[in-house]
Amino acid sequence: MTPIVLEIPTLAAVPTAAQQLATAIAESGRSVVAFEGEMGAGKTTLIRALCAALGVKDDVSSPTFALVNEYRDGQGQSLYHFDFYRVDSEEEAARLGAAEYFDSGYLCLVEWPSRVASLLPPQRLLVELTVTGPESRQLSINSE
Repeated sequence: MTPIVLEIPTLAAVPTAAQQLATAIAESGRSVVAFEGEMGAGKTTLIRALCAALGVKDDVSSPTFALVNEYRDGQGQSLYHFDFYRVDSEEEAARLGAAEYFDSGYLCLVEWPSRVASLLPPQRLLVELTVTGPESRQLSINSE
């Protein structure tokens, strides 16, 4: 897959970027999507918009304390949203069954993936959010 770079000039443009990300995910055939970006870059905001684009009807929030939230997309398929910011170690994530989720074939959206790097499958998408202004972001999508 050729890397994709999208400019998000304002918060109002996030849904459009999320729709483009949904298309890139579908075309990639990858089920694990790793979201990198500094604290406050908008990873959860982007994931919330992505879930809406995929037909999720539930309220999407960061699973900071639960570590994983499960939703259903527009086709009734499971979709998992992880936030590993507060995980103490890869071993803790492994005990919680993270690898089984990643191997499930269901879409897994992973915030703070570097904290569980050895558990992630080698075939995944990497989404990098870079802060470029008060509301603007650059979104980069690459296959790994």
